[in-house]
Amino acid sequence: MFRYVHTNIIAKDARLLIDFYKKVLHCESINETRDLSGEWLDRLTSLNGARIKGEHLLLPGYGEDHPTLEIFSYDEMKQIVPAEINRPGIAHIAFEVDDVEATLAEIIKAGGSTVGELVTAEYPDNRKAVFIYAQDPEGNIIELQSWSRA
Repeated sequence: MFRYVHTNIIAKDARLLIDFYKKVLHCESINETRDLSGEWLDRLTSLNGARIKGEHLLLPGYGEDHPTLEIFSYDEMKQIVPAEINRPGIAHIAFEVDDVEATLAEIIKAGGSTVGELVTAEYPDNRKAVFIYAQDPEGNIIELQSWSRA
């Protein structure tokens, strides 16, 4: 077997970020909470005394148990590095939505913010897309997109 399983976000406050993704971006609980520690986790993470807590959330639009967004917090956290769209590494997670502006308003109402401007792009195949980059309450970048026929 070979399949995509999950993406992990390390949160300052996992419970608050989990609630944000459930409420605003329609992720669903599948009752996979975690409170992990032990020698195996120390070996895996290369950290001494590591402990992580959080939950797997089912991403909207897919199966009953995968793929998930895994939101965890470590008991001991490193200094926060601000998310920037052009920083090497994973830049953002994207959600296709019916109404980009309405979803953006929900993100802002729930403590998020915008990164750039709302744009509309026309593609050669006679399709049009509306895009915006936003940030969740902890600064992780989210792309919202909506597609239609031009």
